[in-house]
Amino acid sequence: MSITPDTKERILATARDLFHGRSYADVGIKEICTLAKVQKGSFYHFFPSKRDLAMAVIDSMADDWAHGFVAEAFDEALPPLERLDYMVDAVYFWQKAAKNLEGRMPGCLFGNLALEISTRDEVIRARLNAVFNKASARFHQALEEAVENGEIPPLDTEATATAMLAYLEGVILLAKTRNDPDVVRSLGPAIKSIRIEHRQTN
Repeated sequence: MSITPDTKERILATARDLFHGRSYADVGIKEICTLAKVQKGSFYHFFPSKRDLAMAVIDSMADDWAHGFVAEAFDEALPPLERLDYMVDAVYFWQKAAKNLEGRMPGCLFGNLALEISTRDEVIRARLNAVFNKASARFHQALEEAVENGEIPPLDTEATATAMLAYLEGVILLAKTRNDPDVVRSLGPAIKSIRIEHRQTN
């Protein structure tokens, strides 16, 4: 089977679905090649190892998110705090659609991978951390604008942004555990009440 321009994309799409739907450890290169209809030689032409494939999957999904519903949620045309509501709604509808299709919630690919392999692979852990940092920056910008506009009192916007991201990831994890996307809809809006005050210095 020859290597065609879409070979790499087929491998990426197949691995992304398998890693997200099951786990990194549970999925082997042979299965990915079989489902993507590519030979192992074609796989290794693009990805020297399974780790390299995982890194490419992370980058691919992060790019899709950054230019997809995350970009829509954090559109600067929206009032800052409304962006948080939009983000929660986007997560809810995405997880609900996935459950309707597959019968179970997939959760967050980045969170799933972080829980599974961040203590065993430093390279992948660092890449996931970079993704989370970029996500946190979106919350940070919204909070900075909300403070500047007088919508909320001054606070530690950077720490609050990190806490908000951690809360949302936790809510997604709980919803996945219960296989119930409504957990996101019911608990998610509380994200706007999270506040981390500036530490007092002596």
